[in-house]
Amino acid sequence: MIPNHPERDQIRLENVLTALGNPLRLSIVRVLATSGERNCSSLLREQQTKSTMTHHWRVLRTSGVIWQRPAGRENLLSLRREDLDARFPGLLDALLSATRSDALTRATTQWDEEAD
Repeated sequence: MIPNHPERDQIRLENVLTALGNPLRLSIVRVLATSGERNCSSLLREQQTKSTMTHHWRVLRTSGVIWQRPAGRENLLSLRREDLDARFPGLLDALLSATRSDALTRATTQWDEEAD
């Protein structure tokens, strides 16, 4: 395990909300929530440098949102759903539901604007 993973009882709400307040980090959490464990390279974005993504993964890890573990030359990321649900019941589901709703609203608005 890579250091700096807080224990379940050390996960603080303000740190989780700060970590998830960034759209890129929230999108990483959405991917992990739907697809399970992923290697870091599969989450790299074309427009983001590797060092930027490493920063975002560190914020998610130190806030207690994700697990990061080495596997050969890669690092694997997974969502700490069980720990987050135990500490803050319903929070993760509410946030993920809201992001789906926001994405639908943005897509509908964009479609409406293009139709005009």
